Amino acid sequence: MRVSREQAALNRDRIIDAAGALFRAKGFGGVGVADIMKAADLTHGGFYGHFASKDDLVAQACRRVMALAIASWEKTAERDPDDPFGALLTRYLSPRHRDDPARGCVFAALGADAARSGPLVHDAFADGLEPLIALLAESAPGSSKATRRRKAVAAMSGLVGALLLARAIGKRELSDEILEATRRELLDRTGR
Repeated sequence: MRVSREQAALNRDRIIDAAGALFRAKGFGGVGVADIMKAADLTHGGFYGHFASKDDLVAQACRRVMALAIASWEKTAERDPDDPFGALLTRYLSPRHRDDPARGCVFAALGADAARSGPLVHDAFADGLEPLIALLAESAPGSSKATRRRKAVAAMSGLVGALLLARAIGKRELSDEILEATRRELLDRTGR
């Protein structure tokens, strides 16, 4: 039985959304096509009607997650116009974000997996990273565009690294300390 174009588009969106959450929770290698299709409540056979390969799905799912992250970061910055940089850092380096990798930052959850992936995934990560750095640079202190960009790149690197470490260890007290110390250092280095 053929499905309408509208239904096919909805099915494709369900697959991409399910894959985005599963990949962040379990990694690229920890999730098979059958798992994704089951989570999307679709049959396994329909996968290749939507995607050329698993890498194609990985790249598209990452792009979707990153687009949602950009929109979320913009809202966070808008809610605190007096200190958008601080608001972004505080939200990112929160225990809530740390404790929910399936709904959190794709860079912290999948950066190592992406590094071992091919060009489709590398391009998706590069394309998703640039707008986040640009948003940080808009709100970072500094007298020149180059200074703000440098601070934004360093902050993004620190954010992802801190979240990765905070998730990797089993000691809650140290994990909390990593998040708080990184937030404070990033804000102190920017004069806040």
